[in-house]
Amino acid sequence: MNQTLALRILSKVMKWESSRCSDEFAWLALMSRLKYDAYDGYTAGARFLESLAHWLQQFKPEERETAYGFIREHLLYFGPQEIQHLVDLFFPEVVQRRLERRLAADLGINPHRLWSHREAESGFKELVRRSLFMGLSDGAKIDAFRRANEGVLSNEQVVVATEINDGKWESLRKKLRSELGDASAKFAFVFLIDDFTGSGTTLLRKQEEGWDGKLHKFWVQAERHLEATFSPDFAVGVHHYVASAKARDENSRRQAEAKAELGEKWFSSVEFTYGVVLPETVLVTSERLSEFCKLIEKYYDPAVETESVKKGGDARYGFAQGRLPLVIEHNTPNNSIALLWAETEGKYGQHAMRPLFRRRQRHS
Repeated sequence: MNQTLALRILSKVMKWESSRCSDEFAWLALMSRLKYDAYDGYTAGARFLESLAHWLQQFKPEERETAYGFIREHLLYFGPQEIQHLVDLFFPEVVQRRLERRLAADLGINPHRLWSHREAESGFKELVRRSLFMGLSDGAKIDAFRRANEGVLSNEQVVVATEINDGKWESLRKKLRSELGDASAKFAFVFLIDDFTGSGTTLLRKQEEGWDGKLHKFWVQAERHLEATFSPDFAVGVHHYVASAKARDENSRRQAEAKAELGEKWFSSVEFTYGVVLPETVLVTSERLSEFCKLIEKYYDPAVETESVKKGGDARYGFAQGRLPLVIEHNTPNNSIALLWAETEGKYGQHAMRPLFRRRQRHS
């Protein structure tokens, strides 16, 4: 559908007067072109304007202004440019500073004096090579991270996933030792990278049968390679490009709990870092958005609750009551309010939910 036709349909759906159409069309055309049309989850032949018109029609005419106003004023959208910027910042803003602190401690000097030390340059280059980078999901943008740091990092220290076989572990060790010319060289850092954390549950959680989550799965993978692959004082860095304030707090709390409970059966050092932390002031609450919250309550179908989603309770306000108005260019987090991403058939007399930004499920 061409943009002119889509805007005409949208104006009829919203019943806008001619004067209102002029202002709204200018904003919609701009935002579609610069941001929303780049979303990766649209159906064939559709883009933002078509999806918006379809989404708005699930509400009664008198409710559509509230729904549109939410998208106009409160939606948070991280497009390809914003995510790439966060990818680009990860090494200089997080990794480099972390390595500088370690190197300064090893040399016994204050960090601000590091680059005046004659061994700083060679020591830093060695620490960079003794760092391993691994993706926790396809959202980690490992390919973009590798390209952004071409010439700084070796391809042999950037791995697309944490679940790798014994042969790959052996290959990582051999290439590290070959490049450093040290037959006993081991990794001093491993950085685990992901796109988003909304509740911290996917990363690390305590269940009746024990600990689980991506960080625990990495421990299970790496434990039998610790002595051969990592130095005794190696450190783990877990970096998310985007996080909620809730997840930031939960990650630290659960890490401390896991360390206290598991002791030597856990990493000795884990540090969490984030490109952007979304403040609680962006959350969708009745205090901030009372009329829109009425739509959230009214237009909901429990059929959206898969077994994975049910672990976080009712999904009206997103998994684990995330209450986020967030969309990321390659997918919409299930911690965001369900009205943004849920799609159901409306069986058993329930409302058939229409997604504005269709979500690709990562968990069944």
